[in-house]
Amino acid sequence: METEAVRNAVTIMTSIILSISDLSFVFWLTALSFALAIGLTPLLTNYLYENRIWKQPKDTAITGEKAPVYAKLHKAKHKRLVPTMAGVLIWGVVALVTVLFNLDRAGTWLPLFTLITAGVLGLIDDYINIRTTKSGIKGLNATIKLVLQLVIGVAGAWWFYYKLGFDILHVPGFGDFSIGLLYIPLFILVIVSTANAVNISDGLDGLAGGLVAIAFTAYSIIALTQGKLELAAFCGSIAGATLAYTWFNVHPARFFMGDTGALALGATLGVVAMLTNQALVLLVIGGVFVIETLSSMAQIASKRWFGRKIFLSAPIHHHFEAIGWPETKVTMRFWVLGAIFAVVGLVIAFLGK
Repeated sequence: METEAVRNAVTIMTSIILSISDLSFVFWLTALSFALAIGLTPLLTNYLYENRIWKQPKDTAITGEKAPVYAKLHKAKHKRLVPTMAGVLIWGVVALVTVLFNLDRAGTWLPLFTLITAGVLGLIDDYINIRTTKSGIKGLNATIKLVLQLVIGVAGAWWFYYKLGFDILHVPGFGDFSIGLLYIPLFILVIVSTANAVNISDGLDGLAGGLVAIAFTAYSIIALTQGKLELAAFCGSIAGATLAYTWFNVHPARFFMGDTGALALGATLGVVAMLTNQALVLLVIGGVFVIETLSSMAQIASKRWFGRKIFLSAPIHHHFEAIGWPETKVTMRFWVLGAIFAVVGLVIAFLGK
């Protein structure tokens, strides 16, 4: 009896030690990414300002017509000439930290590949944007950009399904279901939708950065509880680097992440959701991203079908600006909502096993 008790005590102590060790690994990579990004920011800032990497302000809606409400709200900001492309800071630091300390075939290869390829795609879009004259197209053609996102999604789906054998969809509270080839279009939908949802939400100082950091922190916790230590540390690295970016991006922003940040972070968040088999929970953890995207879709549909707008300006964070909320109030309240959604998503993920 005493021997059994000793064994149980040893098992518990070992589990605690391993848990502390795992948490330490995630924590120090998160802290390292934050510190590196903070340290590199002055170099990046000097480069962006010296080379006049200014974001070209948009004056038209996605449907092509003039956007006077948006232009009026952000007239002062655009006069200030805020540079873009700062998303390179995030995925560059995460790539460096991952390659040096956390490169793992099963845990980090796929999300790192997505982070870099989507980041490069966004970088090209940003480059075209800053080199565009007033009479030109401000960024990559929307169709071309979507096609390239689909290519990334198809490559990831092919690898997940044919190389890793993924075909299971977890439905919280009901269990796992094999969906066969349907896994491929589901994967593509998750990646492309999340990439664009984060991009749509990147419209106010600090908004997307805070929400992304919250979402990746939630998935770091999920990955850790699943025993996916390297993936948890990877998510922590992204959260740390994104928090460092957000430190300088809060109002008044020193720089913007641009598409090179938003597309990279959104697509990678989708891959992480698929790797943890918590794609449906992403709808909750990324609840603010979902609301932002739906508000834009509803605005476009209403204008095309009924000839009138639902919101003063879309996505919905601009609507709240238009009715008089200060930009900082919108951002902080959306952060609060993001944190609430993340906690609810974690509860669903844990209780729904």
